[in-house]
Amino acid sequence: MVAHVGDFGLARFLLEASDNSSKNQTMSVGLKGSIGYIPPEYGMGGQVSILGDIYSYGILLLELFTGKRPTDEMFKDGLSIHQLAAMALPNHVMDIVDPSLLLETDGEDDNDDRDDNDIQEQPITRYHDGGQLQARRLEECFVSVMRIGLSCSAMSQPERMSMDAVVNKMKAIRDSCLSLRRS
Repeated sequence: MVAHVGDFGLARFLLEASDNSSKNQTMSVGLKGSIGYIPPEYGMGGQVSILGDIYSYGILLLELFTGKRPTDEMFKDGLSIHQLAAMALPNHVMDIVDPSLLLETDGEDDNDDRDDNDIQEQPITRYHDGGQLQARRLEECFVSVMRIGLSCSAMSQPERMSMDAVVNKMKAIRDSCLSLRRS
């Protein structure tokens, strides 16, 4: 997985910069943000808001779990990363999950001093070896994360999940997924 620096907090930065002017200022200078992560309302001259940052976070979450950038060549003719995830859920989520998420490092201690080149990746089989129940629970974790990504990247601002709800749901998903590794 490759880390990305995002434009999150852009709304706060732009709103604070315009503190002396109206907080209801529309974007007239141009789009602010990275292509693929800009919420649709900004493209229509909408107001900068925290909901725009939530949209960008949702797109990033979908990118992390599908391994596809929102600007990927496959997203043309009206298809977007949001639509890809929406069409796949819930029954075909494993068809769009980034295969690298189904790999684990060899060895129990991930905090040792080995050179990164010595890490061996192997398919996560213990979930499947433990039976269908664990495989289904892993799939449910992916479905839950993708649903959060979809909710955050909803086209309509009022449909977007609040960040408080996102944090709570992501913590619950983390705990559920970690319990899979222990069983």
